[in-house]
Order: sequence, then C-alpha cells, then structure tokens
Amino acid sequence: MQSLSSAKENRLFVYEVVGLSQNDNTDNLDYSIRKSGSVFLTVPYSRMNQEMRRITRLGARIVSIKPLNAAASE
Repeated sequence: MQSLSSAKENRLFVYEVVGLSQNDNTDNLDYSIRKSGSVFLTVPYSRMNQEMRRITRLGARIVSIKPLNAAASE
C-alpha cells in the first residue's frame, strides 16, 4: 500500500496556458504568438512550482490548474 505522501507526490495536474510559444522556429517569426489558443500541460505535483516559473518566464499566462481526474470528467 502506498504511503499518503507518496500518493500525493504521484498526483497529476492539468495546466491550461495561453500565450505559450511553440518552439524556437515560431519564436523567430515576425508576428506575435496567438493568444486565443490554449495549451494543456500535464504536470506532476512534485514539479508544479518549477513549471509555473517556466511558464511565466516564457511570457505565458496560466488560465487554470485542475487535478487530472477532475479535468477529464468535464
């Protein structure tokens, strides 16, 4: 049986992000990144803070964060 802390570490969350660049090629284009499209990222609990900092550093905005099982039921 998994310990409670181990189960917490294995939880997954879905980040809905807008304004995230796609790759190095799109970053070099002369027009801005499309702001209306959402990107969905699945992130383990243990990396949530690191991923939030990375998204902010890339100039994107987090619209929502939901547990993976809750996001799948919508």
